[in-house]
Amino acid sequence: MSSDRASPETVMARYAELINRHDFSLLVPLIDPDATFWFSSGTHAGVAAARAAFEATWRKLADETYWLEDLNWTAIGDKAASCTYTFRWRATVDGQPAQGSGRGTTVLGRDQDGWRIRHEHLSAFPKIT
Repeated sequence: MSSDRASPETVMARYAELINRHDFSLLVPLIDPDATFWFSSGTHAGVAAARAAFEATWRKLADETYWLEDLNWTAIGDKAASCTYTFRWRATVDGQPAQGSGRGTTVLGRDQDGWRIRHEHLSAFPKIT
């Protein structure tokens, strides 16, 4: 088992670290081949679709910094785990500083080689009316 995939907590920490290198190939070992990502840009099923979504974002936000806060492990079992968190980002958009945040959920699964991300759902915080 890869030390990067030894536990769900390790996978999420490594994912949060590597995502800021803007090189999707570094993330591939942490992502299940059949993973599904739900972003505001749509549903992205499989590694190729996820790569396209990540790389499109990185093209728009070339200097983006992304991080996770307040991870809450809602379940950790022998074969599956899930967590919720706040995600935050900072970048330059159209020459102006920009930042944002939202809420995320990640589901991980374990196979013979360790833990991998099987599903991620990022969304905006609900609007208070």
